[in-house]
Amino acid sequence: MARRRTGSVLSEDPEKARGQILEAAERTFERFGVAKTTMDDIAKEADISRPTVYRYFKDRDTLITALIEVRSRRMFTKARTYLRRRKTFADQIVDGLIYLVDRGRADPVVRLIVSPEHMDLATALVGSSGLAARLTEEMWGPVIDAARERGEIRADRTNAEICQWIALVELILVGRMDFGSDSDPDHRRMLTQFLVPGILTPEAAAAYGA
Repeated sequence: MARRRTGSVLSEDPEKARGQILEAAERTFERFGVAKTTMDDIAKEADISRPTVYRYFKDRDTLITALIEVRSRRMFTKARTYLRRRKTFADQIVDGLIYLVDRGRADPVVRLIVSPEHMDLATALVGSSGLAARLTEEMWGPVIDAARERGEIRADRTNAEICQWIALVELILVGRMDFGSDSDPDHRRMLTQFLVPGILTPEAAAAYGA
């Protein structure tokens, strides 16, 4: 059991203890920025020793990766509520991508995997683990499956292929939004003309106007 300097303790449950440390990491990242935050900073914020942090996270990259997952899933929960108001996959993918990219690029941690300027760091953090691909499939897999059942998705496109294409388009959108606005109609036009027809059946794409 890891005792804090304040006299309190980390939870005896390992997952809850990891969560407490991640909450401390979030606060330090918001205060100092991701690049400048050290494991010592996180330990001080959690009021535990540095070796205790390493007991739950083998290194800084592992901790950041875990935090990317936590923050991404929070964003996904909100995005799914947003998407439930859209009845077709075309509306979901166009509106949903703009929604997710706009919020992801504003999050200092999630931005690590959706922004071109952090590509080297992103590769080091999630390249070997496939985290970006897993999170994309976690978010969009159920949406794609539901659209397949409605007959909207092309039979010759697998979920993995669609999610890979979505991840690439996200990077393009981040760059565009950084130099423009999330409300720029050109974003929607690009998605409608180039993304939607590659995923939807010709009938579903035509109904959307793609």
